[in-house]
Amino acid sequence: MHQVPGQHPQPHGAQRTLPSLLRHFLTGTELTPDELRRLLERADELKAAPLSSDALHRRTIALVFQAPSTRTRTSFEAGVTELGGHPMVLRTEDTQLTRGESIRDTAYILSRNAAVIGIRTPSDELVQDLAAHASVPVINMLTGRHHPCQALADLMTLREAFGQLRGLKLAYVGDGNNVARSLALVGAPAGIELRVAAPDGYQLEPLPGVLLTDDPREAVAGADAVYTDVWVSISDDPTTTEGRRTALAGYRIDDALLDLAAPHAIALHCLPAHPGEEITAEVLYGSRQRIWDQAENRRHVQKALLELLVDGRS
Repeated sequence: MHQVPGQHPQPHGAQRTLPSLLRHFLTGTELTPDELRRLLERADELKAAPLSSDALHRRTIALVFQAPSTRTRTSFEAGVTELGGHPMVLRTEDTQLTRGESIRDTAYILSRNAAVIGIRTPSDELVQDLAAHASVPVINMLTGRHHPCQALADLMTLREAFGQLRGLKLAYVGDGNNVARSLALVGAPAGIELRVAAPDGYQLEPLPGVLLTDDPREAVAGADAVYTDVWVSISDDPTTTEGRRTALAGYRIDDALLDLAAPHAIALHCLPAHPGEEITAEVLYGSRQRIWDQAENRRHVQKALLELLVDGRS
């Protein structure tokens, strides 16, 4: 994992002393392929024995939410508790950020009271600023451009389904958003072949090892897994909602599209889902998906990530 010198060298109270070099998790690219492999193996162990680790015993983990959340909040809260720690959940309105306090000052204060800071916010710049001034590890729980914790759970789910990752063909159908970008950035080091099908104006930027197409049938052909996300995200401009639905109407996962994939193919979705839009109810709740395992796996990979960031375990 990429390491950067701490920006704020003063001690942070009762939290246990951390290594002198901070390890943030902001885009997922901080993990080396070997670290990623070991993290996923550790997540499997933690899933098999959820209460086997006390890596966060008597430690506080600050979880800052500037956007609503179901999976991120519940998985992080439950995971921190299972590791023996205390999840300090802070909504924007709970902090002085709403009254103009700087993210720099917020980083200083949270670093004095928590062993790790997780943040969910639309702003990538805010997360970068937080990491620049924090003296403890910072985790990007979601931003407008990146969703790396989700990508870790996606890889864990694929390993569960197929036993390995290298050589798997993953088709992503729909808006080339933060989820698609994180799949590309985190999946490539694991050896996954990603194909992204999206209409003009909604496509992911070119990234190494990613096939971009406007044809969902081309992306799905022979794929081991077919992935989608909502057409309208919370960070999207409300005035563009109908235009987005019109543009993406041909990018729905249904049984007919899934039939073009490999016979053993599974459907994935990061949730929340809107049945009848990006995915049909038949696929979402049917036997050809691993979506609910995928949601649960957020907790297990995030526990493995917290161990790595706090204690250097992997």
